[in-house]
Amino acid sequence: MSMDSSVIRLSSPFRITQSSLRAANRTTRRNPLSLSFSSPPSTTSAAAAAAAARSHSDKKPPRPEVGAGARRGAAFDEAAYEAERLRLDAEARESMAEASEREGSEDPKAWKWAIRKRVWDFMEARDVAQNPRPVHHRIPNFVGASAAAGKLSELEIFQVAECVKVNPDSPQKQVRFLTLSDGKKLLTPQPRLRTGFFSVLQSSMLAPHTINEACTSAGAAKYGRPIRLDEKIKVDLIVIGSVAVDPKTGARLGKGEGFAELEYGMLRYMGAIDDSTPVVTSVHDCQLVDDIPVEKLLIHDVPVDVICTPTQVIFTNTSIPKPQGIYWDKLSPEKLGQIRILRELKRRIEQETGQQLPCGPSEKLPPTAQQSRSNSQVK
Repeated sequence: MSMDSSVIRLSSPFRITQSSLRAANRTTRRNPLSLSFSSPPSTTSAAAAAAAARSHSDKKPPRPEVGAGARRGAAFDEAAYEAERLRLDAEARESMAEASEREGSEDPKAWKWAIRKRVWDFMEARDVAQNPRPVHHRIPNFVGASAAAGKLSELEIFQVAECVKVNPDSPQKQVRFLTLSDGKKLLTPQPRLRTGFFSVLQSSMLAPHTINEACTSAGAAKYGRPIRLDEKIKVDLIVIGSVAVDPKTGARLGKGEGFAELEYGMLRYMGAIDDSTPVVTSVHDCQLVDDIPVEKLLIHDVPVDVICTPTQVIFTNTSIPKPQGIYWDKLSPEKLGQIRILRELKRRIEQETGQQLPCGPSEKLPPTAQQSRSNSQVK
């Protein structure tokens, strides 16, 4: 993908001009199902990880109960939940920024950061980005996100799906809304899996005036029913966010934290999905790239079958194998120390098999991006 002063060239050419951006805005405004959200930024050894966690324990506010709204008689502290989410989000983006600067050309993941930065820079420079901004170190929100969601909702695989797993990021809010509005079961992860696992929502669980709120991170925690690893659930369609995606191969890059891959692996463990479960992403046309080297992808990277943009639908016919579960030998003790549900899963597998699972190399966890004060409202 090459970027010059007037056009971004993709595998299928797409000109980003002022008129096309205005047209995209008009499309978004005309969509009667489009939602307007003000959003904030989305976000070596086990003993060492535990020690690191203890060292921060005095600084952390009490962690709110996730999914409390789904339990009878339980009160959901939305302010505490949102404060915790934003704090973790800020830590994560700061860490990713540090990681991207630290990884030089000799690092095997440097090429991923180069592509991410190029896309983030372009979206900001051309004002294709939408709040939360800046979009760096996020799944970027974009002009026309509702139009892309509309195209996704017209897919047969969406229309026949009974349960759809959708990521919790800003550009997929309209997908979550359309899922609930269509009477489908919505499965959405808690951001970064740090405050919980997955929440299940259905319109039948919600009053009409709460559906919009339920499409936000705090709303999903407030109204959703938390599920556990032994939940019997079948997911018919997976929707994930992306920073960059190759329409010719289905290769995808996220923001660099690996949560889409972990969520996918856990769903595989639960038997909720298999190789035939379609994976769809919604992105802006400028996020289509042609320089993701398939041979450099890792075994846990999740490819996409379908790409929906504000202007087109692309079936990638990807030949990239989908992950078969969680690859414990790639999972660092620091990441494991962050995510309670992963530790629970690891203990469960070790108890069932009587064998200790391997652990990946230590890492300095990536981070999060900076959030302007004007963007610090509920996502």
